[in-house]
Amino acid sequence: MKRPVFFLFSYLLASLTIGCSTGQAPDNKPAPLPVLKPGEAVATFAGGCFWATEEAFDRLKGVREVISGYAGSDYPNPTYADVSTDQTDHAESVQVYYDPKQISYAQLLTAFFAAHDPTTLNKQGPDVGKHYRSMAFYRTEAEHRQLIGVIQKRDKSGQFQNPIVTEIVPFRTFYPAEEYHQNYIKQHPWQVYIQTVSLPKIHHMEKVMAGQLKEDD
Repeated sequence: MKRPVFFLFSYLLASLTIGCSTGQAPDNKPAPLPVLKPGEAVATFAGGCFWATEEAFDRLKGVREVISGYAGSDYPNPTYADVSTDQTDHAESVQVYYDPKQISYAQLLTAFFAAHDPTTLNKQGPDVGKHYRSMAFYRTEAEHRQLIGVIQKRDKSGQFQNPIVTEIVPFRTFYPAEEYHQNYIKQHPWQVYIQTVSLPKIHHMEKVMAGQLKEDD
């Protein structure tokens, strides 16, 4: 009678160990990048597995589209397999296309710091590796100042037990991830990893951003 319990435990443990990965047959075709619409702005963040980060931002009012991908390195045209080796120096990232009239960059920062743990170096939950590091990419000096200010304020507030280790770097290049990584949580909502690792982070962000969520979420 103990064998089914053992196999269930083994399955759950294996699912968590695999972490932000997929058993799908690899398809290296990258997703297309959206065309920026008039009046729109774009922001880029890395906060661990991009499945959860993408879904978190996509639930915010004023965000039109979020693309999962890779940033933080000049290594050209990386694949998921490349990035997962930690040899390309990329981080799993998302690019957020949003309307500044509906949601500000400051509000995006609030969501970003609510959707992951910015105090763990090269690690988010069961996901370990440099490609899971926390990063924020700025495009203007104003964004740079906001990032520094937010981190200093949160460190001084004692909100986190440990100091924030998020890297603040100028934006250079974003490479979209493969098609099968886009909207991953919407396509695979019942995967054990999604239920136990991704969704708790998203739900925490939703509590923090309760007044800024899309109506259908």
